[in-house]
Amino acid sequence: MTTVITLLTDYGLEDGYVAACHGVIAGIAPEARVIDVCHLIPAGDVRRGAAILAQTIPYLPEGVHIGAVDPGAGGARRAVAIEAGGRVFIGPDNGLLSWAVHACGGARTAYEISNEEHFLRPVSPTFLGRDVFAPVAGRLAAGLRPSGLGPEVPVSRLVALPEPTSLVREGSVEGEVVSVDRYGNTQLSIAAGDLQALGVRVGDTLGVWLGRRQLSLPYRETYAAVPPGELVAFEDSAGLIAIAVNAGDAAQRLGLPPGAHVRLTPIN
Repeated sequence: MTTVITLLTDYGLEDGYVAACHGVIAGIAPEARVIDVCHLIPAGDVRRGAAILAQTIPYLPEGVHIGAVDPGAGGARRAVAIEAGGRVFIGPDNGLLSWAVHACGGARTAYEISNEEHFLRPVSPTFLGRDVFAPVAGRLAAGLRPSGLGPEVPVSRLVALPEPTSLVREGSVEGEVVSVDRYGNTQLSIAAGDLQALGVRVGDTLGVWLGRRQLSLPYRETYAAVPPGELVAFEDSAGLIAIAVNAGDAAQRLGLPPGAHVRLTPIN
């Protein structure tokens, strides 16, 4: 059976970094199928990488999943392999993998990637994606067990990003901006079900509190349901509420970076 290996990085597409990783994998596990999840994560943006991986993983086959977004590359933090939900996640132990691991039911076992016999030599401390993660993924695809990568790490010791949260209370729901996509759409940690619990339905109007600012936005099925240039709230493909501008950039217009607090209320 063909093993799937996926790649998520902040390497961009202007250089040969992604191709080098593909080449290393092909040299070790030529039968493996490689899926590129995303290589345009903003440089060092661990939170954005974590969100994309977690929201994509339900649609990816079981296999080996590489995450390489690491603003501390070359530092002392360890590389890890985490088994969860029939998958193996490999990458830096900086929280990048934590939301996807949680989406797969939580970590079953974890190992420090320290057995250098599975690395390319010499190892560049600034390109572990090519010299450590890619060859390790290839060897896992070729049959190596994760336990052969190094000592076991207690799953309670793995670095985890704080999970995005939402809170329904007193006729409103509070959350935060989880991520901003390339279109400037702002994805909130508030699920569509949270609004349904407040009696909000598509076609209604939402009160949106951004700090001291209050806006009234139409709640529609898609951003195309309002005229170009208009703001709209809708349920996105992950089942979360997003704020967008039809043919515009909501994050820029509203000044909503990841982590910004947002409160939504129904308007009768």
